[in-house]
Amino acid sequence: MSARSHAKVLALSGGVGGAKLAAGLDGILHPGGLTVLVNTGDDFEHLALHVSPDIDSVVYALSGRNDIERGWGRADETWQFMGALRELAGDDWFSLGDRDLAMHVLRTQALRQGEALSALTARAAAALGIRSQVVPMTDAPVRTLVHTDEGALAFQEYFVRRKCVPRVTGLCFEGVQRAMAPSAVLALLRDPALAAVVLCPSNPFLSIDPILAVPGLRDALSACEAPVVAVSPIIGGAAVKGPTAKILRELGHEVSPAAIAEHYAGLLDGIVIDEEDRDLRARIAIATCVTRTLMTRTDERASLARSVLDFAATLRDTPAVRGGCKQMRQA
Repeated sequence: MSARSHAKVLALSGGVGGAKLAAGLDGILHPGGLTVLVNTGDDFEHLALHVSPDIDSVVYALSGRNDIERGWGRADETWQFMGALRELAGDDWFSLGDRDLAMHVLRTQALRQGEALSALTARAAAALGIRSQVVPMTDAPVRTLVHTDEGALAFQEYFVRRKCVPRVTGLCFEGVQRAMAPSAVLALLRDPALAAVVLCPSNPFLSIDPILAVPGLRDALSACEAPVVAVSPIIGGAAVKGPTAKILRELGHEVSPAAIAEHYAGLLDGIVIDEEDRDLRARIAIATCVTRTLMTRTDERASLARSVLDFAATLRDTPAVRGGCKQMRQA
């Protein structure tokens, strides 16, 4: 993408995969050029602390403090607190690292004192030297509820305690009807300087759908002039991480980038898929970019980010493609 020094980009992100691409985008855009709209449907209270896993994954990744090998939490983490908790027969199914505890304590204190989640997130990001905007999808409490063959489970019960074993039959987002989209994000979607909206390679059901369910957000995305591009979290018939492939199968979909494009039907102008899925390109009805999407190294994050933004620039600068996509989105 030319003129990246002035470009604005909005990224929708969940946890690990989304945080990696967000870090790649942050590294190639000018300071303040990136806004990351983060899922908060995973938030919950544990040990009387307010935990926001996806926000923390993004904040740690953008500040260079994330644990690359484990994929979540802070680097150089220690676990003395959890060890002591186990000695006391405490509730230890959800691990909280010693360094990570500082964020949860600060957040809980701030929320109890009446500070908004968005304000606290901005304050913490600034303290850690982050140059991009990290914005919760809403300040209102929204909780992902996973319907399974064992009944309805709170997200962390399904994801962590049950390790995604129950078969998923559906999902809902409690409280989303009362949620309000961030005004700054709605304004950004109307900004002529917005160069691209990127749906990061996060789980579409668990991470991106809660964001899209916030009243007004999907309509604003559909109406924006900037290209809306998704990066497929599926490579070669499997998910890079997490239960995306499992949920696709359980809800009756094939495990492929084509299914991801179909899931976001009416919203996307283009999709980025991995080189391994090149042969599926003809089956995808929207503009498709084929590149390496696996991000195992830091340099691969920046490389994918460049490919995504260059693809978005091509869509924006090709009137025939762009016009057709916009008609499909508004149909």
